[in-house]
Amino acid sequence: MSLGLGWINPEDYSFNCFLLLERFQFQMMLGRNDAGWKRNMGIALHANPAVMWYIKNRCPERAMIIDQLVADTPACNDKDAIRKAEISLIAGAEDWVIYTTPETMYESCCFIKGWRKERLFELADFDGKVVLDVGAGSGRLTFSAAEKAAWVYASEPVGTLREFLRDTAKKNGITNVRVLDGLVTELPFPDNTFDIVMSGHVVGDDWDNEVAELERVCKPGGWLIDCPGDSPNDDVSDDDDSRPELVERGWEEIRYIGTHGATVDNYRKQVNK
Repeated sequence: MSLGLGWINPEDYSFNCFLLLERFQFQMMLGRNDAGWKRNMGIALHANPAVMWYIKNRCPERAMIIDQLVADTPACNDKDAIRKAEISLIAGAEDWVIYTTPETMYESCCFIKGWRKERLFELADFDGKVVLDVGAGSGRLTFSAAEKAAWVYASEPVGTLREFLRDTAKKNGITNVRVLDGLVTELPFPDNTFDIVMSGHVVGDDWDNEVAELERVCKPGGWLIDCPGDSPNDDVSDDDDSRPELVERGWEEIRYIGTHGATVDNYRKQVNK
C-alpha cells in the first residue's frame, strides 16, 4: 500500500502499538475532524476495548471524544474490515508508530541513515560544552555531540525513545549523556543552562513559544542549532529557504548537498541576551 513517509509498513504493526503512545500524541490525534478517520477509529476502538480503555485513561480530557466516536460508529464483526481500519490508522500515525520500535529508525528513516555527524560539528564548537538535545528521538544528534561535549542532556517526551536512548548509552559505554522527559515548549531546566541547544524535526508547531524556550535555557553567547538530517524528500531550490520562519527570527542558514544528492538547510543562531 502507499505510505506517507515510507518509514514503516503498517501491516507489520498490531493496533496494540497504540498502547505505547503518549498523552500529548493522543491529544493531537483526537483533534482530527475528517469523517473517514473518525469512522476508522470508531471501528478499531470497538474491536480493541483494551486500547480504548488505555487511551481514555491516558488522556482523560479526550474521553468524551472517544465515547462519541464509538457511539457514532456501529460495531463491526468483519475481521478484514476491522484490520483495514486499523492499518489506515497506523499508516496515518506512522511518524509516531515508528517510535514504538526505535531500533528500526536508523535503517527506516532516511533523514537518519543518510546523515553524517560532521554536519553537526560544522555548526558550533562542541568541545567541553554542556549541550541540550531537544526532542532527542533515537539519538542521532545526542550521541554525535557526546563524542566531544562534556555533557549532553537528551530531552525526549516519548517514553519508548527515552528507554532506547538510555539502553544505547549503556550498551556503548557512553557516560556523559543524561536522558529525561520534556516538551520543546516546557523544558525542565533553569534559564541560561546550556552552551548549545540543538534539535532536528522538532520546532515548527508554535514558532514563537518554541524558539523562546530554546533561547531561555541557552546561555548568553551560546548557540541554537536546527539540524534536520539528510533526506531525499527535502530538496530545497536555490531561491527558497526550507525554514523561512527561522531566517525571519535571525537564524543563519547553512546549505549543503546531502548524501542523497538533495540540497539540505541547517540553521544556527548565537544567543544574545
